[in-house]
Amino acid sequence: MSETRFTTDELMVVAAAREIRDNMVCFVGTGLPMVAAYLAKATHAPDMVMIFESGIIDSRPRKIAVGVGDFALLRGSTMLANLQYVFGLLQRGAIDLGFLGAAQVDEYGNINSTVIGDYFRPKVRLPGSGGANDIASLARETVIIVRHELRKFPKRVDYLTTPGFLTGPGSREAAGLPGKGPKRVITTLGVLGFDNATKKMVVQSVHPGVTLEQMQAQTGFELEVASNLKVTDPPTTEELRLIREIDPEDVYVNKV
Repeated sequence: MSETRFTTDELMVVAAAREIRDNMVCFVGTGLPMVAAYLAKATHAPDMVMIFESGIIDSRPRKIAVGVGDFALLRGSTMLANLQYVFGLLQRGAIDLGFLGAAQVDEYGNINSTVIGDYFRPKVRLPGSGGANDIASLARETVIIVRHELRKFPKRVDYLTTPGFLTGPGSREAAGLPGKGPKRVITTLGVLGFDNATKKMVVQSVHPGVTLEQMQAQTGFELEVASNLKVTDPPTTEELRLIREIDPEDVYVNKV
């Protein structure tokens, strides 16, 4: 059963949570991915394992954390390690799914979080990779969560901070990257995947009330469209109740 009123943030959280399967080991960051991981663990994936960059492993927090080093994440954790240890898990191929943000993402799922414009004379200097390059290179799959705006979806990123499918088919493998690459891009307008042959971005669903024309107008490259294009399934009443219980003070999720 679905509830009529929900926000785009809530829909994005639910779409992200649906990418998590039970028993997955997930590298979780701050923001909507954290809420999505909490939601998945409370519903269809009770045995998924949350890994945080701070070194907290397999926790069962009761309240939303304000960052990956928040003591709230320690509750019920199997292990408290450190950054070096959890990135070692990535290198060993132990992470099933990682969540990523982006300032820009291009048609091959490459991410820029370093500069807007020329690297040496940038219009905007951004924070850089953090752990994103490691996650995108080494996790089995990644999910990108980003606002869908024309400036964020150029045909080619201004700077390649984090690899997607690089220049297309075979290029990840040629670069020696073991991860499968991006699986989904969840935006404020819809959910996108990648074509198995071309490695280009493909629209899989548009959010309720959004048209393909609106999505294309906010994208700097030609979008491919899945043959079974659908409307993104809305949150259920129970999912909305849990999201609002997980983040009651709107720390990350803008709610109705």
